Amino acid sequence: QVQLVESGGGLVQAGDSLRLSCAASERYAVGWFRQRPGREREFVAAITYSGANQRHANTVRGRFRISRDSAKAVYLHMNVLKPGDTVVYYCAAAPSKRNLDAAWSYGYWGQGTQVTVSS
Repeated sequence: QVQLVESGGGLVQAGDSLRLSCAASERYAVGWFRQRPGREREFVAAITYSGANQRHANTVRGRFRISRDSAKAVYLHMNVLKPGDTVVYYCAAAPSKRNLDAAWSYGYWGQGTQVTVSS
């Protein structure tokens, strides 16, 4: 059982930056998703097990960046935040590096961390 714990969310102003962290109990490919009430989880970014490959959604490319350290932590660097980025962010672990933009590829999910961007 892989355990994932997100942290780093909070209340910021538009234009500010945040870094979300995902602490994993095992090293896997990891993705970040976000979900608005009543909506499906939306892909944000993903990184492979080795960290050599990353993918970002068009809606955040150029503002958000995913990275990982030499251990098991994965980060989502969020810059130039907008009120539309206000949502709960989840990290998830996947056993494969394929289809990392699809929520169904992930078998383990964290509890989420709230990001609120005020205008």
